[in-house]
Amino acid sequence: MNKEKINFAVVGAGHIGKRHAEMVQRDNEATLVAMCDIRSAEECNSEGFNVPHFESIEAMLAADLDIDVVNICTPNGHHAEQAIIALKAGKHVVVEKPMGLTKESCEKVIYTALQMNRQVFCVMQNRYSPPSEWIKSVVDNGLLGDIFMVQVNCYWNRDERYYKKGGWKGTPDLDGGTLFTQFSHFIDIMYWLFGDIDQIQGKFADFTHENLTAFEDSGFISFRFLNGGMGCINYSTAVANQNLESSLTIVGSKGSVKIGGQYMNEVEVCNITDYEMPTLKESNPANDYGAYKGSAANHNYVIGNVIDTLKGRTSATTNALEGLKVVDIIERIYKTRDAQAT
Repeated sequence: MNKEKINFAVVGAGHIGKRHAEMVQRDNEATLVAMCDIRSAEECNSEGFNVPHFESIEAMLAADLDIDVVNICTPNGHHAEQAIIALKAGKHVVVEKPMGLTKESCEKVIYTALQMNRQVFCVMQNRYSPPSEWIKSVVDNGLLGDIFMVQVNCYWNRDERYYKKGGWKGTPDLDGGTLFTQFSHFIDIMYWLFGDIDQIQGKFADFTHENLTAFEDSGFISFRFLNGGMGCINYSTAVANQNLESSLTIVGSKGSVKIGGQYMNEVEVCNITDYEMPTLKESNPANDYGAYKGSAANHNYVIGNVIDTLKGRTSATTNALEGLKVVDIIERIYKTRDAQAT
């Protein structure tokens, strides 16, 4: 793409949508040309972006606007459907996590993108954190040797402050489940580092969310990696008061590593044979949504990667196939949960 500036339109003017819009407006090679939300601009407080506001994606795409990229920041259950609408209109698409709620819906997105010769960028901004970039280089260079065990722990707080009555969060059709909405970032990091999994087994419970959500708030999952080694994911949103941790522990034949902190943002242990830990850049803080916090605020890197990719300077950090694989892994995990309920 030879344009001096890439034109973006953001669909969904909630917390994340506004974050996308803000990052677009901050980038010298990007222009925000439209916002879209079923609520009016006044209702969702998006007037400050000073761009046309539409109350449907169809109306926005039918308007005479020069849009290169549509950022899908709506509830999870709309992601795949709206991505396909934008792709069929000839637009590149940025899709917030998760790409969809089923592998099948993600496959339809990829099929449409191939038909229309357009790019799909999946938002997995935790890949840009310094500890994530560092551990990726460590694993790719074989510094840990054979991978024996991998443990992902995600213990967060999500209570009635988050699951407001009448909202989409906590619903099976628009939210999809705790692994989709809260912890898909960390499943993505695991997949990015170690590849696909099988032999999945799990235990699930709903400790504090019976009147708030339609699904579990906690789980223990074990599996084997196709590339060798075994792993587990332990997660919960039943932690009292505030988020506790998001961590990744790796045990290999040549050493062990633990990345911890509340948001997998601190290297707590680096014990690798004949290796000296470098000094890493400071991690960005978590996205702050008032009553609760989410993953790292790295959306500026996401927008920059979209621009660089469309201008031919690099490739997508998280491509559509990787977005699909995260959904596929979560869907297979939830099949074990649903089988136990029958």
